[in-house]
Amino acid sequence: MSASPITVASLAAMKARGERIAVLTCYDATFARLLDEAGVDVMLIGDSLGMVLQGHSTTVPVTLDQMVYHTACVTRGASRALVVADLPFMSYATPERALESAARLMQEGGAQMVKLEGGEPYLDTVRLLVTQGVPVCAHLGLQPQSVNQLGGYRFQGRDHASAERIRHDALAMQDAGASLLVLECVPQALAAEIARTLTIPVIGIGAGVECDGQVLVLQDMLGLNPGRAPRFSRNFMAAGGAVREAVDAYISAVREGQFPGPQETAY
Repeated sequence: MSASPITVASLAAMKARGERIAVLTCYDATFARLLDEAGVDVMLIGDSLGMVLQGHSTTVPVTLDQMVYHTACVTRGASRALVVADLPFMSYATPERALESAARLMQEGGAQMVKLEGGEPYLDTVRLLVTQGVPVCAHLGLQPQSVNQLGGYRFQGRDHASAERIRHDALAMQDAGASLLVLECVPQALAAEIARTLTIPVIGIGAGVECDGQVLVLQDMLGLNPGRAPRFSRNFMAAGGAVREAVDAYISAVREGQFPGPQETAY
């Protein structure tokens, strides 16, 4: 683990060297310090905070003001990891609105990259953001902000048409200038193919072990979710010990290709 700050270029170099990237969500300064000291590469201020912190059933109610607030909390605790912040629901409905929202997340929150959900309809948005100096992480597969349209949290890309759409969108997002891609809840073979094809790092969540890195919601990884844990998650606190030990175990499992295992993977 290098003590140098992680950058977009660092992540690209890790992919080129075949080093897996460890990502966790984070929402406050205390956990940001702990994750930084443990060596997490990327901290994602996810709009998942709407569910794990605020108690909502979806991410849809999360506002831009709330995302700015939590991003600022994390950046006050982070010193090494790259800080990525979600653009919440409807905050990037147009390219111009996306630019205004990203500016707030970066200027007020201190984010170093923003993440948005969606494929081809958002290519112009990605191009505009990148042109204005905003690094972008794309998010394909299961898109939690679209849960009402999808009819629930369902795996994606299992039929030929939807798999082709995800392949197309992944390449298109890279061509538009995205520097990172999250693939959520897609079959392992599809995720592996996309990770091999793209030059940018591909971070999986419920997408198999062959991605360039993995991300989990911090509370799920620590077994703090009182409901049924997502199938793709693992409770790294199950063996006991301290929170830091659980984070260390997660990072090691990602780096060594031991997470996710078959039981956490959709085929």
